[in-house]
Amino acid sequence: MTNAMLPEGFRDSLPPHADAAARVEQQILGAAFAHGYERVDPPLAEFEAGLVGRLKSARAQDAVRFVDPISQRTLAIRPDITAQVGRIAATRMAHHPRPVRLAYAGPVLKLSAGQLAPERETRQIGCELIGADSVPAACEVVAIAAEALAAAGIGPISIDFTLPDLVDTLAAGPLAVPAGDVGLLRARLDAKDAGGVEAIDPRYLPLILAAGPFAAAHARLRAFDTGGALASRLDGLAAIATSLGDGTAMTLDPTERHGFEYQSWIGFSIFSRGVHGEIGRGGSYTIVHDDGREEPAIGFSLYLDAVVPGLSSSAARRRLFVPLDADAAHAAAMRAAGWVTVAQLAGDDTAAAQICTHILTSSGPQPA
Repeated sequence: MTNAMLPEGFRDSLPPHADAAARVEQQILGAAFAHGYERVDPPLAEFEAGLVGRLKSARAQDAVRFVDPISQRTLAIRPDITAQVGRIAATRMAHHPRPVRLAYAGPVLKLSAGQLAPERETRQIGCELIGADSVPAACEVVAIAAEALAAAGIGPISIDFTLPDLVDTLAAGPLAVPAGDVGLLRARLDAKDAGGVEAIDPRYLPLILAAGPFAAAHARLRAFDTGGALASRLDGLAAIATSLGDGTAMTLDPTERHGFEYQSWIGFSIFSRGVHGEIGRGGSYTIVHDDGREEPAIGFSLYLDAVVPGLSSSAARRRLFVPLDADAAHAAAMRAAGWVTVAQLAGDDTAAAQICTHILTSSGPQPA
Protein backbone atom coordinates (compact mmCIF):
# COMPACT_ATOMS: atom_id res chain seq x y z
CA MET A 1 0.00 0.00 0.00
CA THR A 2 1.27 3.47 -0.94
CA ASN A 3 0.20 7.00 -0.11
CA ALA A 4 -1.11 7.33 -3.69
CA MET A 5 -3.87 4.77 -3.15
CA LEU A 6 -7.46 5.90 -2.65
CA PRO A 7 -10.23 4.32 -0.54
CA GLU A 8 -12.54 1.82 -2.22
CA GLY A 9 -15.17 3.58 -4.31
CA PHE A 10 -13.09 6.73 -4.92
CA ARG A 11 -11.06 7.71 -7.97
CA ASP A 12 -9.21 10.58 -9.58
CA SER A 13 -10.62 12.11 -12.74
CA LEU A 14 -7.82 12.93 -15.18
CA PRO A 15 -7.55 14.73 -18.53
CA PRO A 16 -9.36 14.55 -20.86
CA HIS A 17 -12.21 13.04 -18.80
CA ALA A 18 -12.30 15.84 -16.21
CA ASP A 19 -12.48 18.49 -18.94
CA ALA A 20 -15.24 16.56 -20.72
CA ALA A 21 -17.19 16.27 -17.45
CA ALA A 22 -16.95 20.02 -16.88
CA ARG A 23 -18.20 20.72 -20.42
CA VAL A 24 -21.12 18.31 -20.02
CA GLU A 25 -22.10 19.90 -16.73
CA GLN A 26 -21.96 23.39 -18.24
CA GLN A 27 -24.07 22.34 -21.23
CA ILE A 28 -26.72 20.66 -19.08
CA LEU A 29 -26.98 23.56 -16.66
CA GLY A 30 -27.04 25.98 -19.59
CA ALA A 31 -30.00 24.17 -21.13
CA ALA A 32 -31.79 24.25 -17.77
CA PHE A 33 -31.00 27.96 -17.27
CA ALA A 34 -32.58 28.71 -20.65
CA HIS A 35 -35.85 27.33 -19.21
CA GLY A 36 -35.66 29.46 -16.06
CA TYR A 37 -33.84 27.06 -13.71
CA GLU A 38 -31.39 29.06 -11.62
CA ARG A 39 -28.51 27.42 -9.81
CA VAL A 40 -28.16 26.81 -6.08
CA ASP A 41 -25.04 25.39 -4.45
CA PRO A 42 -25.70 23.79 -1.04
CA PRO A 43 -22.84 22.65 1.24
CA LEU A 44 -21.34 19.17 1.08
CA ALA A 45 -22.40 18.37 4.67
CA GLU A 46 -25.06 19.61 7.06
CA PHE A 47 -26.91 18.56 10.19
CA GLU A 48 -28.26 15.05 9.76
CA ALA A 49 -31.73 15.92 11.08
CA GLY A 50 -32.18 18.66 8.49
CA LEU A 51 -30.92 16.48 5.66
CA VAL A 52 -33.13 13.50 6.47
CA GLY A 53 -36.40 15.10 7.50
CA ARG A 54 -37.04 17.45 4.60
CA LEU A 55 -38.35 14.97 2.01
CA LYS A 56 -41.39 12.91 2.96
CA SER A 57 -40.52 9.20 3.21
CA ALA A 58 -36.83 9.87 2.59
CA ARG A 59 -34.26 7.91 4.55
CA ALA A 60 -30.59 8.50 5.29
CA GLN A 61 -29.27 4.95 5.18
CA ASP A 62 -26.76 5.97 2.50
CA ALA A 63 -25.36 8.99 4.37
CA VAL A 64 -21.87 9.09 5.85
CA ARG A 65 -22.24 10.55 9.36
CA PHE A 66 -19.77 12.11 11.76
CA VAL A 67 -19.81 14.32 14.85
CA ASP A 68 -19.03 17.98 14.26
CA PRO A 69 -16.23 18.92 16.68
CA ILE A 70 -17.61 22.47 16.94
CA SER A 71 -21.35 21.93 17.50
CA GLN A 72 -21.04 18.37 18.84
CA ARG A 73 -24.03 17.49 16.67
CA THR A 74 -24.23 14.74 14.07
CA LEU A 75 -23.50 15.89 10.53
CA ALA A 76 -24.13 13.96 7.34
CA ILE A 77 -22.35 14.17 4.01
CA ARG A 78 -25.05 14.34 1.37
CA PRO A 79 -25.79 11.15 -0.55
CA ASP A 80 -28.23 13.14 -2.68
CA ILE A 81 -28.68 16.87 -3.34
CA THR A 82 -32.46 16.82 -3.83
CA ALA A 83 -33.15 16.99 -0.09
CA GLN A 84 -30.88 20.02 0.23
CA VAL A 85 -32.71 21.81 -2.57
CA GLY A 86 -35.93 21.02 -0.74
CA ARG A 87 -34.51 22.57 2.43
CA ILE A 88 -33.50 25.72 0.57
CA ALA A 89 -36.93 26.01 -1.05
CA ALA A 90 -38.69 25.53 2.30
CA THR A 91 -36.51 27.96 4.27
CA ARG A 92 -34.26 30.46 2.49
CA MET A 93 -36.63 30.68 -0.49
CA ALA A 94 -39.94 30.07 1.26
CA HIS A 95 -41.01 33.61 0.32
CA HIS A 96 -40.33 33.06 -3.38
CA PRO A 97 -43.43 32.89 -5.63
CA ARG A 98 -44.28 29.34 -6.63
CA PRO A 99 -43.34 27.43 -8.58
CA VAL A 100 -39.63 28.03 -8.13
CA ARG A 101 -37.18 26.46 -10.56
CA LEU A 102 -33.76 25.47 -9.21
CA ALA A 103 -30.76 23.68 -10.73
CA TYR A 104 -27.65 22.27 -9.08
CA ALA A 105 -24.46 20.29 -9.60
CA GLY A 106 -22.02 18.86 -7.10
CA PRO A 107 -20.43 15.76 -5.58
CA VAL A 108 -22.40 13.29 -3.47
CA LEU A 109 -21.07 10.51 -1.25
CA LYS A 110 -22.68 7.18 -0.40
CA LEU A 111 -21.84 5.10 2.64
CA SER A 112 -21.44 2.01 0.49
CA ALA A 113 -21.76 0.93 -3.12
CA GLY A 114 -22.82 -2.17 -5.02
CA GLN A 115 -20.96 -4.42 -7.44
CA LEU A 116 -22.70 -2.97 -10.49
CA ALA A 117 -22.05 0.63 -9.38
CA PRO A 118 -18.87 0.53 -7.25
CA GLU A 119 -18.36 4.30 -7.07
CA ARG A 120 -19.12 5.81 -3.68
CA GLU A 121 -18.41 9.38 -4.79
CA THR A 122 -20.25 10.63 -7.86
CA ARG A 123 -21.27 13.97 -9.30
CA GLN A 124 -24.97 14.79 -9.44
CA ILE A 125 -26.58 17.32 -11.79
CA GLY A 126 -30.26 18.12 -11.72
CA CYS A 127 -33.30 20.38 -11.72
CA GLU A 128 -36.17 20.72 -9.25
CA LEU A 129 -39.52 22.40 -9.85
CA ILE A 130 -40.81 23.33 -6.40
CA GLY A 131 -44.48 24.06 -5.79
CA ALA A 132 -46.09 21.96 -8.51
CA ASP A 133 -46.27 18.34 -9.57
CA SER A 134 -49.04 18.66 -12.16
CA VAL A 135 -48.99 17.02 -15.57
CA PRO A 136 -47.70 20.23 -17.25
CA ALA A 137 -44.95 20.40 -14.61
CA ALA A 138 -44.02 16.77 -15.27
CA CYS A 139 -44.00 17.40 -19.03
CA GLU A 140 -41.63 20.33 -18.53
CA VAL A 141 -39.22 18.46 -16.27
CA VAL A 142 -39.01 15.33 -18.43
CA ALA A 143 -38.59 17.41 -21.60
CA ILE A 144 -35.79 19.49 -20.06
CA ALA A 145 -33.95 16.35 -18.98
CA ALA A 146 -34.09 15.04 -22.56
CA GLU A 147 -33.14 18.42 -24.05
CA ALA A 148 -30.24 18.93 -21.64
CA LEU A 149 -28.77 15.51 -22.39
CA ALA A 150 -29.09 16.15 -26.13
CA ALA A 151 -27.34 19.50 -25.71
CA ALA A 152 -24.48 17.70 -23.97
CA GLY A 153 -24.17 15.20 -26.82
CA ILE A 154 -25.54 12.29 -24.79
CA GLY A 155 -27.91 9.93 -26.48
CA PRO A 156 -30.01 8.55 -27.88
CA ILE A 157 -31.80 8.09 -24.57
CA SER A 158 -34.72 6.01 -23.38
CA ILE A 159 -37.03 6.77 -20.46
CA ASP A 160 -38.66 4.15 -18.25
CA PHE A 161 -41.72 5.41 -16.36
CA THR A 162 -43.17 4.05 -13.14
CA LEU A 163 -46.03 4.83 -10.75
CA PRO A 164 -44.43 4.70 -7.28
CA ASP A 165 -47.66 5.03 -5.26
CA LEU A 166 -49.65 2.62 -7.44
CA VAL A 167 -49.86 -0.23 -4.92
CA ASP A 168 -50.69 2.10 -2.02
CA THR A 169 -53.48 3.71 -4.05
CA LEU A 170 -55.02 0.37 -5.00
CA ALA A 171 -54.49 -1.29 -1.61
CA ALA A 172 -56.24 1.58 0.20
CA GLY A 173 -59.29 1.44 -2.05
CA PRO A 174 -60.44 -0.67 -4.99
CA LEU A 175 -58.13 -3.65 -4.34
CA ALA A 176 -57.97 -3.53 -0.56
CA VAL A 177 -55.08 -5.34 1.10
CA PRO A 178 -54.36 -5.57 4.85
CA ALA A 179 -51.99 -2.78 5.86
CA GLY A 180 -49.43 -5.27 7.12
CA ASP A 181 -49.17 -6.90 3.69
CA VAL A 182 -48.76 -3.77 1.56
CA GLY A 183 -44.98 -3.47 1.95
CA LEU A 184 -44.43 -7.12 1.07
CA LEU A 185 -46.79 -6.84 -1.89
CA ARG A 186 -44.84 -3.85 -3.21
CA ALA A 187 -41.57 -5.76 -2.90
CA ARG A 188 -42.90 -8.86 -4.67
CA LEU A 189 -44.38 -6.83 -7.52
CA ASP A 190 -41.10 -4.97 -7.88
CA ALA A 191 -39.28 -8.32 -8.05
CA LYS A 192 -41.88 -9.70 -10.52
CA ASP A 193 -42.49 -12.58 -8.10
CA ALA A 194 -45.76 -13.95 -9.50
CA GLY A 195 -46.05 -16.73 -6.95
CA GLY A 196 -45.45 -14.37 -4.07
CA VAL A 197 -47.98 -11.86 -5.39
CA GLU A 198 -50.60 -14.56 -5.88
CA ALA A 199 -50.12 -15.70 -2.28
CA ILE A 200 -51.06 -12.21 -1.07
CA ASP A 201 -53.72 -11.19 -3.61
CA PRO A 202 -54.02 -12.67 -7.14
CA ARG A 203 -55.90 -9.57 -8.33
CA TYR A 204 -52.52 -7.82 -8.57
CA LEU A 205 -50.97 -10.37 -10.95
CA PRO A 206 -51.89 -8.43 -14.15
CA LEU A 207 -49.57 -5.62 -12.99
CA ILE A 208 -46.56 -7.86 -13.57
CA LEU A 209 -47.52 -8.17 -17.23
CA ALA A 210 -48.27 -4.45 -17.55
CA ALA A 211 -44.63 -3.64 -18.23
CA GLY A 212 -42.68 -3.14 -21.44
CA PRO A 213 -42.78 -0.73 -24.41
CA PHE A 214 -44.82 2.28 -23.36
CA ALA A 215 -47.83 2.08 -25.69
CA ALA A 216 -48.52 -1.61 -25.07
CA ALA A 217 -47.89 -1.43 -21.32
CA HIS A 218 -50.06 1.68 -20.99
CA ALA A 219 -52.90 -0.09 -22.82
CA ARG A 220 -52.64 -3.12 -20.54
CA LEU A 221 -52.71 -0.88 -17.49
CA ARG A 222 -55.82 0.89 -18.85
CA ALA A 223 -57.50 -2.48 -19.29
CA PHE A 224 -56.56 -3.47 -15.73
CA ASP A 225 -57.98 -0.24 -14.27
CA THR A 226 -61.62 -1.15 -14.70
CA GLY A 227 -62.73 1.01 -11.78
CA GLY A 228 -60.87 4.14 -12.91
CA ALA A 229 -58.76 4.51 -9.75
CA LEU A 230 -55.67 5.11 -11.89
CA ALA A 231 -57.34 7.18 -14.60
CA SER A 232 -55.73 10.51 -13.72
CA ARG A 233 -52.26 8.95 -13.49
CA LEU A 234 -52.68 7.14 -16.79
CA ASP A 235 -53.96 10.31 -18.45
CA GLY A 236 -50.90 12.12 -17.12
CA LEU A 237 -48.53 9.45 -18.43
CA ALA A 238 -50.15 9.64 -21.86
CA ALA A 239 -49.77 13.43 -21.93
CA ILE A 240 -46.08 13.21 -20.97
CA ALA A 241 -45.41 10.60 -23.63
CA THR A 242 -47.16 12.73 -26.23
CA SER A 243 -45.11 15.78 -25.26
CA LEU A 244 -41.86 13.85 -25.79
CA GLY A 245 -42.88 12.72 -29.26
CA ASP A 246 -41.50 9.82 -31.24
CA GLY A 247 -37.85 10.79 -30.87
CA THR A 248 -37.47 9.30 -27.38
CA ALA A 249 -37.81 5.58 -26.68
CA MET A 250 -40.17 4.98 -23.74
CA THR A 251 -41.07 2.03 -21.56
CA LEU A 252 -43.40 1.59 -18.60
CA ASP A 253 -42.97 -0.56 -15.50
CA PRO A 254 -45.79 0.53 -13.16
CA THR A 255 -44.59 -1.38 -10.07
CA GLU A 256 -40.87 -0.50 -10.19
CA ARG A 257 -39.96 0.76 -6.70
CA HIS A 258 -36.20 0.42 -6.29
CA GLY A 259 -34.77 3.90 -5.89
CA PHE A 260 -38.19 5.58 -5.89
CA GLU A 261 -38.87 5.38 -2.16
CA TYR A 262 -39.82 9.06 -1.77
CA GLN A 263 -41.46 9.67 -5.14
CA SER A 264 -45.25 9.97 -5.30
CA TRP A 265 -47.44 9.64 -8.40
CA ILE A 266 -44.76 9.46 -11.10
CA GLY A 267 -41.15 8.38 -11.38
CA PHE A 268 -38.80 7.82 -14.31
CA SER A 269 -35.35 6.43 -15.06
CA ILE A 270 -33.15 7.60 -17.93
CA PHE A 271 -30.89 5.31 -19.95
CA SER A 272 -28.42 5.96 -22.77
CA ARG A 273 -27.45 3.55 -25.51
CA GLY A 274 -24.19 1.78 -24.85
CA VAL A 275 -24.14 2.65 -21.14
CA HIS A 276 -24.79 -0.01 -18.50
CA GLY A 277 -27.41 1.06 -15.98
CA GLU A 278 -29.36 4.26 -15.62
CA ILE A 279 -27.77 7.68 -16.06
CA GLY A 280 -30.51 9.57 -14.26
CA ARG A 281 -33.87 9.42 -12.54
CA GLY A 282 -36.62 11.72 -11.41
CA GLY A 283 -40.22 12.07 -10.40
CA SER A 284 -42.69 13.82 -8.14
CA TYR A 285 -42.25 14.07 -4.38
CA THR A 286 -43.25 16.09 -1.32
CA ILE A 287 -41.23 18.63 0.68
CA VAL A 288 -42.02 18.95 4.37
CA HIS A 289 -41.88 22.49 5.81
CA ASP A 290 -40.95 23.28 9.41
CA ASP A 291 -44.62 23.85 10.26
CA GLY A 292 -45.57 20.43 8.91
CA ARG A 293 -47.01 21.74 5.68
CA GLU A 294 -46.34 19.56 2.66
CA GLU A 295 -45.42 21.05 -0.70
CA PRO A 296 -45.43 19.18 -4.03
CA ALA A 297 -42.37 19.15 -6.26
CA ILE A 298 -40.95 17.31 -9.25
CA GLY A 299 -37.46 17.07 -10.67
CA PHE A 300 -34.65 14.92 -12.03
CA SER A 301 -31.07 14.03 -11.18
CA LEU A 302 -28.35 12.91 -13.60
CA TYR A 303 -25.30 10.76 -12.81
CA LEU A 304 -23.00 10.94 -15.80
CA ASP A 305 -19.78 9.30 -14.60
CA ALA A 306 -20.36 6.31 -16.88
CA VAL A 307 -21.13 8.48 -19.90
CA VAL A 308 -18.33 11.06 -19.81
CA PRO A 309 -15.39 8.74 -20.63
CA GLY A 310 -17.04 7.80 -23.90
CA LEU A 311 -17.64 11.44 -24.77
CA SER A 312 -14.07 12.44 -23.97
CA SER A 313 -12.55 9.56 -25.94
CA SER A 314 -14.63 10.34 -29.02
CA ALA A 315 -13.89 14.07 -28.96
CA ALA A 316 -10.83 15.28 -30.84
CA ARG A 317 -8.25 17.13 -28.76
CA ARG A 318 -7.62 20.23 -30.89
CA ARG A 319 -4.49 21.74 -29.34
CA LEU A 320 -2.24 24.33 -30.96
CA PHE A 321 1.47 24.43 -30.07
CA VAL A 322 2.74 28.04 -29.86
CA PRO A 323 6.52 28.32 -30.46
CA LEU A 324 8.70 30.67 -28.39
CA ASP A 325 9.03 33.16 -31.26
CA ALA A 326 5.30 33.22 -32.14
CA ASP A 327 3.38 36.48 -32.05
CA ALA A 328 1.31 36.72 -28.83
CA ALA A 329 -1.49 38.59 -30.60
CA HIS A 330 -1.66 35.84 -33.21
CA ALA A 331 -1.98 33.20 -30.47
CA ALA A 332 -4.70 35.26 -28.77
CA ALA A 333 -6.61 35.43 -32.05
CA MET A 334 -6.41 31.64 -32.32
CA ARG A 335 -7.89 31.25 -28.82
CA ALA A 336 -10.66 33.65 -29.75
CA ALA A 337 -11.38 31.42 -32.76
CA GLY A 338 -11.80 28.39 -30.49
CA TRP A 339 -8.33 26.88 -30.43
CA VAL A 340 -6.64 25.62 -27.27
CA THR A 341 -3.11 27.03 -27.30
CA VAL A 342 -0.16 25.54 -25.42
CA ALA A 343 2.89 27.78 -25.18
CA GLN A 344 6.43 26.47 -25.68
CA LEU A 345 8.36 27.29 -22.50
CA ALA A 346 11.80 25.88 -23.40
CA GLY A 347 13.73 25.15 -26.55
CA ASP A 348 13.48 21.37 -26.17
CA ASP A 349 9.70 21.45 -25.67
CA THR A 350 7.78 19.89 -28.58
CA ALA A 351 4.25 19.71 -29.92
CA ALA A 352 4.23 15.93 -29.39
CA ALA A 353 5.23 16.28 -25.75
CA GLN A 354 2.34 18.71 -25.19
CA ILE A 355 -0.16 16.46 -27.04
CA CYS A 356 -0.74 19.15 -29.67
CA THR A 357 -2.34 18.38 -33.00
CA HIS A 358 -1.14 21.57 -34.71
CA ILE A 359 1.70 24.10 -34.62
CA LEU A 360 1.18 27.84 -34.98
CA THR A 361 3.12 29.35 -37.85
CA SER A 362 3.07 32.81 -39.40
CA SER A 363 0.58 31.52 -41.97
CA GLY A 364 -1.66 29.89 -39.38
CA PRO A 365 -2.10 26.47 -37.76
CA GLN A 366 -0.28 23.60 -39.45
CA PRO A 367 -0.63 19.88 -38.62
CA ALA A 368 2.04 18.80 -36.12
